[in-house]
Amino acid sequence: MQADKKTIYSWALYDWANSAYATTIMAGFFPLFFKSYYSADTLATTSTANLGFASSISSLVIVLIAPLLGAVADAGSIKKRLLFLFAFLGILMSASLSFIAEGEWQSALFVYILGNIGFMGSNTFYDGLLHSVSTKKNVDYVSSLGFALGYLGGGILFSINIWMFEDFAFFGFENQAEAIKASFISVALWWALFCIPLFLFVKEEQIEDKKRTISFRDGYLRLKKTFVKIRQLKHLSLFLIAYWLYIDGVDTIIRMAVDYGMALGFDSSNLILALLLVQFVGFPATLAFTKISVYLGTKGAIFLAIFIYLFIIILAVSMQHVSEFYLLAVMIALVQGGIQALSRSYYSRMVPKEYSAEFFGFYNFIGKFAAIFGPLLIAVVALLTQNSRVSIASISILFILGAVLLYFVNEKKGEKELHDALM
Repeated sequence: MQADKKTIYSWALYDWANSAYATTIMAGFFPLFFKSYYSADTLATTSTANLGFASSISSLVIVLIAPLLGAVADAGSIKKRLLFLFAFLGILMSASLSFIAEGEWQSALFVYILGNIGFMGSNTFYDGLLHSVSTKKNVDYVSSLGFALGYLGGGILFSINIWMFEDFAFFGFENQAEAIKASFISVALWWALFCIPLFLFVKEEQIEDKKRTISFRDGYLRLKKTFVKIRQLKHLSLFLIAYWLYIDGVDTIIRMAVDYGMALGFDSSNLILALLLVQFVGFPATLAFTKISVYLGTKGAIFLAIFIYLFIIILAVSMQHVSEFYLLAVMIALVQGGIQALSRSYYSRMVPKEYSAEFFGFYNFIGKFAAIFGPLLIAVVALLTQNSRVSIASISILFILGAVLLYFVNEKKGEKELHDALM
């Protein structure tokens, strides 16, 4: 078991590396650039729909292939190799965005879809390596360290990219479009540079008595067998359903916060600055939540985060001024990384090492599949009520149901059920 500091930080630095894609491209510049540059001659509603379809397609691909690839990775002990392949895809596509000309929205979407697949696919195997770099005693800390460094790394590069965008002449660019294209290349370089420690210093645990050549058919059969067992694991299944509900609420708030702020009439520059604020507050807050879990337990700390999210929704419904949006951004940053990191570590305790990538394939499957329903709930409620405040309030249902199901999850019993099932 590897648990030395060099190994742990080498693993966690991958979050620092690829979070640049999540902040600068996914959440930051690509949506804005797609509407104003790649789709310059397209109706605003059409470009919004196209971007939504692209996001859904990339998520659907990961939903379909992540569990299967996880099974193959576990059987052949090739998590690092598959992580490298998906990371390389994401890095290559990040840089490729800078070479797409104005108006070529079809090419931009195709590259963006592949980039998202690279980003999300690599995370499946990154999560699967958590067992190789942690013990039961420090898994909360190691998981939280990854998310914390992700916030900090993504925030640092995003702040530089915003500076490049706002003061493009200082950096030698002729216009803001050139600055954004350069930011896409910076993401590729950042991602490539800081993923090197993981490939050099993190050693994947080898599974004994496994075939060295594993086909996708083998992976599918193994996945099917494991899925049957998961259905028999009451507490693991219950946690996955609870996680599906409350993480859907978390992801929906992440995706819809800027849109909600714009619906209330707030300036877009304030919304981007609030997004940047989340990154820097999220770094120490995620580590602090690990300390809270020592006193409340991992499950208790997740409960605390859920209750804070419910309070955030109450404040959002009554929000009137942009200063309140900044306050909500800080509150979200205080719990967002914590609930993600502790959910990952809590789940890892109920997962066997020899099936870690496969089980985390299911975990990521749940997370990606959940992202479909929260935005849909907001859309339906908004159409029925014609009220953005009511639609954002509807997300509280996901947190409440998730908390109720989580209450009945028992980690120790889950471990025992898993042990009995795999005997």
